[in-house]
Amino acid sequence: MGARKHNRAEAIKEQRKSTYMASLNNVPTSPRKMRLAADMVRGMNVEMALHALQFSQKEASGRLYKLLRSAIANWEAKNTGARIENSNLYIKEIFVDPGRMLKRVQPAPQGRAHRVRKRSNHVTLVIDSRI
Repeated sequence: MGARKHNRAEAIKEQRKSTYMASLNNVPTSPRKMRLAADMVRGMNVEMALHALQFSQKEASGRLYKLLRSAIANWEAKNTGARIENSNLYIKEIFVDPGRMLKRVQPAPQGRAHRVRKRSNHVTLVIDSRI
């Protein structure tokens, strides 16, 4: 491996030590509905995002709430003894990718059939501390 490539790989490794992530795969919600909930909390402080997701009426926000709790648990596993209130954590990245699509058939009048696409998605959430 060349020196430049090695130095860049080391820099990326150091950067990953301060970021903590959690991912959720094959969520049976359409990506569009999940993105509405994800856009609501993008860039927010972790405590404010937890409250916003907990009291939101959207069905996707319950799943995002559990995902955010998982990312916080990953942070706590590395930083034992540290408190969330003092760490100034925020949601650095949250993105929703489309997952697999189940294709079903719905009966229609006059012997026809309509296709029903049951969509799913993958959500990735990254938290980091503001310095």
